[in-house]
Amino acid sequence: MIADTHLNPAAVELGSFFPQPPEAVWRALTDPDLLQRWLLRPTGFQPVPGINFRFTTPESPIDEILCEVRTARPHEPPTYTWLHPHAVDPIRLLIDWTLHPQGHGTRLLLTQTGFDIEDRRQKMIRNATERSWKRRVLPKLTEVIHH
Repeated sequence: MIADTHLNPAAVELGSFFPQPPEAVWRALTDPDLLQRWLLRPTGFQPVPGINFRFTTPESPIDEILCEVRTARPHEPPTYTWLHPHAVDPIRLLIDWTLHPQGHGTRLLLTQTGFDIEDRRQKMIRNATERSWKRRVLPKLTEVIHH
């Protein structure tokens, strides 16, 4: 996993390589049962533009993240908005996944944008978000894809 924060300091940009083909990575990003195993429990998710859905945490079903699929094409992961409505200052973020075949495997790029790093609080949230993706979420994705 590499951090490419030099590209856009306001974005979280993380890359990972998987020895599996793009189809296996795509499935982990779009199958609700697999999403629940490595990210959060999706309700109403379909990789179809305009679909509104939410992610909930098992510990607190009322703690939710509201999302809307913005773009989705066959065999490409969707782009969706990400809004935590119960936050002190809710920020509407955009999550974008990109898959690139590389050798016999797949290069995955996660880009999360929408942070205003001129705002000290949002900069702290951006940095904490990047740490969470790196340390907790993407390693779980790796486990799901490898099984």
